[in-house]
Amino acid sequence: MIAMDPLKTLHISCAAISIAGFVLRGGWMLIDSPLLQARLTRVLPHVVDTLLLGTGVALALLSAQYPFVQSWLTAKIVALVIYIGLGMVALKRGRTKAVRLAALAGALLTFGYIVGVALTRSAGLNWS
Repeated sequence: MIAMDPLKTLHISCAAISIAGFVLRGGWMLIDSPLLQARLTRVLPHVVDTLLLGTGVALALLSAQYPFVQSWLTAKIVALVIYIGLGMVALKRGRTKAVRLAALAGALLTFGYIVGVALTRSAGLNWS
């Protein structure tokens, strides 16, 4: 059986690397850097995000916490889909720089929500 602590550490590390890479690529997008088209820039995020998703699935299975059973995990997955969509608009699909910047900001806010849900294991927003 796989120990959860190293798996959780890998998951968190991949999340940190993923968001750092996303912020870097967002900055490159804003300044029209040719580095955004580099082979490593196009491949490495997929490797990191695949590891992130794989470790997330493994953690869910090992802890017997499943989406649609645990509301916080469902919220995290829904937010992940939103984050991915906003990230695609921010880095590739946005027609104007303003649209891309708005999508970048939305993606970063969504990532913050995902982290908050993961830390609190609560899907609700508590404004008090």
